[in-house]
Amino acid sequence: MAQPPLISLTDVRLTLGSSPLFEGVTLSLSKGERAALVGRNGAGKSTLMKIISEVIEPDSGEVWRQPGITYATVAQEPDVSGFETVLDYVADGLDGAYVAEAEIMAFDIDPKADPKTLSGGQKRRAALAKAFAQEPTILLLDEPTNHLDVPMIEALETRLKAFNGVVLVVSHDRRFLETVSTNTLWLRQGKVLKSPEGYVKFDEWAEQVELEDERQMRRMTTQLKDEQHWLARGVTGRRKRNQGRLARLKDMRVQHAAMRSALNDRKATAEFSADAGGAMSKKVIEVKGLSKTFQTADGPLVIAKDLDLRILRGDRIGIIGPNGAGKTTLVRLLLGEIAPDAGTVTHSKTLQVTYQDQTRDHLKATDTIWEALAPMGGDSINVQGHQRHVAAYAKDFLFSPEQLRQPVGALSGGERNRLALALGLAQTSNLLVMDEPTNDLDMQTLDLLEDMLLAYEGTLILVSHDRAFLDSTVTSCLCPLGGGEWIQTAGGWSDAQQQLAGVRRKAAQRAASAKASPAPAAKPKPQTKLSFKDEHRQKEIDGLIPKLQAEIAQLEADLADSDLYARDAAAFNTKSNRAAAARTRLEEIELEWLEIEEKRERMTS
Repeated sequence: MAQPPLISLTDVRLTLGSSPLFEGVTLSLSKGERAALVGRNGAGKSTLMKIISEVIEPDSGEVWRQPGITYATVAQEPDVSGFETVLDYVADGLDGAYVAEAEIMAFDIDPKADPKTLSGGQKRRAALAKAFAQEPTILLLDEPTNHLDVPMIEALETRLKAFNGVVLVVSHDRRFLETVSTNTLWLRQGKVLKSPEGYVKFDEWAEQVELEDERQMRRMTTQLKDEQHWLARGVTGRRKRNQGRLARLKDMRVQHAAMRSALNDRKATAEFSADAGGAMSKKVIEVKGLSKTFQTADGPLVIAKDLDLRILRGDRIGIIGPNGAGKTTLVRLLLGEIAPDAGTVTHSKTLQVTYQDQTRDHLKATDTIWEALAPMGGDSINVQGHQRHVAAYAKDFLFSPEQLRQPVGALSGGERNRLALALGLAQTSNLLVMDEPTNDLDMQTLDLLEDMLLAYEGTLILVSHDRAFLDSTVTSCLCPLGGGEWIQTAGGWSDAQQQLAGVRRKAAQRAASAKASPAPAAKPKPQTKLSFKDEHRQKEIDGLIPKLQAEIAQLEADLADSDLYARDAAAFNTKSNRAAAARTRLEEIELEWLEIEEKRERMTS
């Protein structure tokens, strides 16, 4: 039985600047729906979320909301300023801190950390913790996976699939959308089309929509504009490109495997030159015995230990791994930006590097798109050594002629990233290094980027958590094993996971074999006191218990008001749910306290 809608929009119209953003948006969302909101950068996805959450009002149309619904939003660029600690930020606006503390623990953040010192991934996790702590009816997520590593993305997927309200999510991460979405909203030409199926079926559905548009357009007697014709064929063309792209990538991987095999069979005595005759001698970067360790407040952080690596011309390497594994630092070691503690890094004499980091901070907000592409003036840009007209090159990156005089500061996050890609890919290079290039990109720009990278004739190094993007672009992956050890696997991200599972199985078998026949060892000294972790946790619980008890007492006092339900049923239900959660939480931490205390007694008896 279909659920009644929690929110519905009817013929909503909005104009920003001189042109309409929405021509007449009509949609509804019901409990249990997890909708993927897709559309081109600049189509208004973030603005539509602001209309839904009552941040802005439309020019016309009707927005109906079920009484008592609440919203929580994770913005594309979370603002954590104005708070002394992460706990202050996450708990802001809540009746008590216990839910905030639980969510902070779930998203693995230090509650006492200064928000100003957080990395991009930590800010994202703090914003997600704050959103879930609010226990909203509708959860609005704008690029929630930006800067998150794969384990945290998978944990978020699990949380969203268990969420009991409405989820509306904008994301460039196709694998993430395929996993969490139950239906799809397509923001297209100022209107929203809704598919009853998740993003996994989006291309098939969108192709049928566009084919029907083509049939209708053929009936018209007026000549179609180029833009309309392009829009009508967008998804159809993409599906055909995807098949060709997969075939090219398969050929690349076969060639890569053959080249690696030949290189491994030959003694490493070839002269080091990127321009030497055979494929086996076309080395771009050679690493021998590379080691690097940083001293941190938590102890030594080992980035690399005795690493040997050869990067050949034409290699397409994805560097993968969780946040904190040292991926970006490893890239800087390979490029010679950081000196190693031991070992050598040798570059080809003809190496030309283009490096795009995560910040994209080289763009000036006051420049127009035209000025950013041609900073010296004129109407042309040098693209890989060839002159192109600015407007023609900008069109390759989906910028219309009308946008070229628009200031960079007015662009959406995805449009700024698209412009940064245009600038980076224009530079002449034979080694292209990209750190998280897919953040904030729409699907069309992702397809465009994948096509360009497959056509790139140089060597490619990608740092990314985007699983589908890695599967579509790289021929091998460099994966951390821990303790500064790295292993190179063949194929994309999915192939790497299978090979890593095999490596871990063999390591577990070796460990089990060693355990079966242990060498004589000195009898360990009995532990006489609690570990620092247990001591610290018990002190935390000592502080939490009275807070929870006071919280429960206040909520029970509020619920004792016999008129509360009649006056505000939503508030009654919220307080009732919070009281139940607080009681459960109190029981859990009291049990945890007793377990630690029993451990202490065993040590002293």
